[in-house]
Amino acid sequence: MVTEKIATLGRARVAVTLAFAAHGLLGAAWVARIPQIKEHLGLGEGAMGVALLGAPVGVVAAVRFAGWIIARWGSRATTVAAGLAGAASLIPLGLAWNLGALIVSLLLMGASLGLMDVAMNAQGVAVERGYGRPLMSGLHGSYSVGTLLAALVGAGAAHAGVPVPLHLAAATAVLTVLLLTGCRGLLDRSADALPEPAGDAPATRAVSRWPLVMLGVIGLCSFVGEGAMADWSAIYLRENLGTGPGAAGLGYAGCAVAMTVGRLSGDRVVARFGPVPVLRAGSLVAALGLGLGLAAGDPTAAVAGFTLFGLGVAVVAPVTFSAAGNVPGVPAASGISAVTGVGYLGLLGGPPVIGFVAQGVGLTWALAVPVGLVGLIVLLAPATATAER
Repeated sequence: MVTEKIATLGRARVAVTLAFAAHGLLGAAWVARIPQIKEHLGLGEGAMGVALLGAPVGVVAAVRFAGWIIARWGSRATTVAAGLAGAASLIPLGLAWNLGALIVSLLLMGASLGLMDVAMNAQGVAVERGYGRPLMSGLHGSYSVGTLLAALVGAGAAHAGVPVPLHLAAATAVLTVLLLTGCRGLLDRSADALPEPAGDAPATRAVSRWPLVMLGVIGLCSFVGEGAMADWSAIYLRENLGTGPGAAGLGYAGCAVAMTVGRLSGDRVVARFGPVPVLRAGSLVAALGLGLGLAAGDPTAAVAGFTLFGLGVAVVAPVTFSAAGNVPGVPAASGISAVTGVGYLGLLGGPPVIGFVAQGVGLTWALAVPVGLVGLIVLLAPATATAER
């Protein structure tokens, strides 16, 4: 019986790791082809900006209903179904004939990504609970590997002149096979069940909302910085520090690679020191690294600052989602859905806010906003103690 349980957990760990990788592959599959899609449709910057809102809107809408959907269908079925829907959305995305078709395709892809995000994290929490030790950081690391791999493949396809529809159709086929074969080992619906808490259940649920609020704020603080690194680091290096086009991309590259390395090694660190000290130390590294890098006004120092920021916040999302899935009296999917919804507000709304602030006080000072926000995580980190089970 014990051997069977261990084998089931082992298969589930492999399956959920592949699900996270597929999520990263799906989200980044089309990114390198954005210039070709924009050119093909003859869209200006404003119209393309409107189109790019499709995915975020889809994500936010899906996350709001994710808890209810997973409660009805289970995290296993939701993970696979949402992943397949997202993979299928790449085909009309590659064939989009006008702005409206592009927006609808991105809405579908965003909704699929948001729903799959919550469901696969719920599976991750269940597997982690079965193992009795931290696993979520490594799972999020596999997501980061997926995004990097998809970006490299997309860049290579673009360089080779592969037509966008063919490239995205091939990505759909690969993702479909990966999801149908690789995710068969996900845990069944029994993994989504939550034992009734002892004592007064309604009172427990009322108290348990406060950790979710705090965890949501932690996610928001981290995701504002992640969005800012993705959207503004290259602009800062190019326009404020005068680097060349190639060097301007090193800021986000350093951040992404450091985040991937930090996540792949984060489980051992969290297991040894606990989530609260790790979040506090990481947040200090992120705040000091980015703050000193901006203050130096030097391209090399700035790239180092962006890199340290990525390393420092690497485990914030995994630890926060794990804690959200272990809040007493709250089903994992519901907790993760609530925290993800708040966190995505930072990821999606943070970059525009940085732009508005930059217009008034300059981009250097605007990028100090993430410094202050990750510093706030130092104070809020005790909310993640729910992950210590």
